[in-house]
Amino acid sequence: MNSHPFTNHLIHESSPYLLQHAHNPVNWYPWSDEAWEKARKENKPVLISIGYSSCHWCHVMERESFENTYTAQLMNAHFICIKVDREERPDVDDVYMSAVQLMSGTGGWPLNCFTLPDGRPIYGGTYFPNETWNTVLMQLADFYRDQPEKARSYADELMKGMHTLEPVHIKNENTTFHRNLVKEMIHNWKTLFDKKEGGSNRSPKFPMPDNYEFLLQYGLLSGDSEVLDHVKLTLNKMALGGIFDQVGGGFSRYSVDSQWKVPHFEKMLYDNAQLVSLYSMGYKSFKDPVYKEVIEKTISWLKREMRSPEGAYYSALDADSEGKEGKYYVWQKEEIQKLISGTLNGKGFGVFADYYTINSAGLWENGNYILLRKRSDKEVAESHNMAVEDLKAFISTADKVLLEARNKRIPPGLDDKIITSWNGMMIQGLCHAYSATGRKEYLNDAIRCANFLIKNLHRSDGGLYHVYKSGKASINGYLDDYAFLSAGCIALYTVTFDEQWLMEARALCNYALRHFSDPGNPLPWFTSDLDPPLIIRKKERTDDVIPSSCAIMANVLFKLGTYFDDTTRSSLASQMLKQVLDDMPRYAPGYSSWGQLLLHYTFPFREVVFAGTEALTRLNKFTLDFYPNILLAGNGRPGSNVPLLESRWVEGKTLIYVCENRACKLPVEDIQDAVDLLKEAR
Repeated sequence: MNSHPFTNHLIHESSPYLLQHAHNPVNWYPWSDEAWEKARKENKPVLISIGYSSCHWCHVMERESFENTYTAQLMNAHFICIKVDREERPDVDDVYMSAVQLMSGTGGWPLNCFTLPDGRPIYGGTYFPNETWNTVLMQLADFYRDQPEKARSYADELMKGMHTLEPVHIKNENTTFHRNLVKEMIHNWKTLFDKKEGGSNRSPKFPMPDNYEFLLQYGLLSGDSEVLDHVKLTLNKMALGGIFDQVGGGFSRYSVDSQWKVPHFEKMLYDNAQLVSLYSMGYKSFKDPVYKEVIEKTISWLKREMRSPEGAYYSALDADSEGKEGKYYVWQKEEIQKLISGTLNGKGFGVFADYYTINSAGLWENGNYILLRKRSDKEVAESHNMAVEDLKAFISTADKVLLEARNKRIPPGLDDKIITSWNGMMIQGLCHAYSATGRKEYLNDAIRCANFLIKNLHRSDGGLYHVYKSGKASINGYLDDYAFLSAGCIALYTVTFDEQWLMEARALCNYALRHFSDPGNPLPWFTSDLDPPLIIRKKERTDDVIPSSCAIMANVLFKLGTYFDDTTRSSLASQMLKQVLDDMPRYAPGYSSWGQLLLHYTFPFREVVFAGTEALTRLNKFTLDFYPNILLAGNGRPGSNVPLLESRWVEGKTLIYVCENRACKLPVEDIQDAVDLLKEAR
């Protein structure tokens, strides 16, 4: 028997976010032809309300307004109301986010945009308190009824503004890449460094792993100690801060303050997949054992709470549990005392409290503490007359005790849809973690995830679906699905030398170029030519918390062009980069992915090829350290379909070739000799 007094059109959807609203008194529609046809037929304006399942303020607005029967009556009477999961429909989100940012100067979620019946926006904003929301509803209803021509005129002007956001000027093919441009990017970026707490000198603070991958690579290539120190500071502060779940592993989406202390407690797959990659590179570069702990704890959490039975990874964990943000993750002092007070001959709580800052520095609100670290293991151990090894053993045991106790709490909601692009990032993260730690299980997890995506999210025409939920793949793939899964497949090749992954990446890119290319511009569209058109077709030029799909695709094309000696792909990557060169110095953090590609053109880029029966063994030793600006290739047996490997095999030997622009040094057998060749003057 249905115990819900209200049920709307979202009840037939699979998205956890849409299903959260299926029993609102608002007569929600999913994004559909039915909703738009109804708007046109009844000549009603449309409310497009966009969010995602783990969004705290989305929940707040739902409780205040969308579950309010009076408010719902206003919405139903005057508007056709459409609910959108931004993770399912990033194309819709991008269009209407651009509109709201043009109108208000800000954006965020929940995103609420009012449009004409043809989808052109006329007003929008983010979170509205209920009283304000009710006023907005009535004013807009009156405006559309009484001044329809003015509403259409405003929509026309807004659309002109949105079109100006999509550059059409093509940069000259003769543009060249200079190292001075990279230096200018870094010079301007340094003014944004927080030299005390790491990250950017602002709050809230987002991890932005792509930023620090680029800075790490630049710092190592250029020898810029200031940049490398900033990367280390940022990695240290994030690893020890409240943004990292010290007990269970994994990072929250951002810190609301400038000290990485108080997280916005939602956990996203895309953040953690990228952070596994970043900390793997950091561990290879700096050998800090804290970074290895971060890798291992984060992957343990992902496997425990975010992995499907088939081996792919879910999207997100909510910030809220039992209607309160962070309740699942924070601790009362008395709780911890009861759990571990009897350990270490009664001294356990004192050691734990010192280690995890159970004092005024760790206090949050309502007597709750956020576990974080302010001192090193050595400092804490010395203050309690302990050996570091004994301290670490105690903390490991205490973590397990707290995690077991926490598992008895009501957990935050899980968004269990599987997104192709985010899983592509996860494949890369697992490959990087495997090469950094040597843990074979990480490689097996990456292969299992990739096999799931290829089996379940491939379309019959060779393309991709975007999302998988409840045994069903749906929504035609976007550019980021092709870019990130291709990058994941290339990452798999570089740790296995199994050429099937390289062939898969090439096939995905070929499909994407057929369906996403813009004949008038090297930069591809975000949506396929098979998709029904929105009011504007957009390109994803800049990085945000998720890197630019255009930039990732350009990086993939550069690598495939090198592997397959494909000048068409290599040239396209170069032309794509040229379209954003002028913008890169002005705001470098928004162009980190492009910056990584620019490094390939402005610093020596080397191909490192392993050929022989011991190829993988030597590769695994070689990749325990991080070498930027290289492309790995190899084969453990004669024969290859990859041009880069032609004529590399010598029977009875395992040789390492270090090449630049197809010109190779004499092959060597010793790993250190290969490293020495890489270190030759840049």
